[in-house]
Amino acid sequence: MVVGLVSDTELDRLFQALADATRRDIVAKVLTGEFSVSGLAAGYEMSFAAVQKHVAVLERASLVVKEKHGREQMVRPHLEGVRRARRLLDQYEMLWQQRMERIQDILDAE
Repeated sequence: MVVGLVSDTELDRLFQALADATRRDIVAKVLTGEFSVSGLAAGYEMSFAAVQKHVAVLERASLVVKEKHGREQMVRPHLEGVRRARRLLDQYEMLWQQRMERIQDILDAE
């Protein structure tokens, strides 16, 4: 279906990462600037460890990068990963638009 950009495993990681509202919110936040994990955790009513796990899922999906700066773990967007996600979603949109056009053609032919 969506060919050539990523493997099925990578695609699964991406959609798993984006399936959670907290993770989508973390991506939106880090797209505005770099945050420490503790700074991110302060914005959620969950434990620091839970936020760390969310960040780890986003890292595996190549949506964010976490780097150690002194005692802090800093999180920033992985821009190429975000761009790749956008391209994948664009491909799915085109696929569905084509299907809708074919359905409309069938309906118009009757």
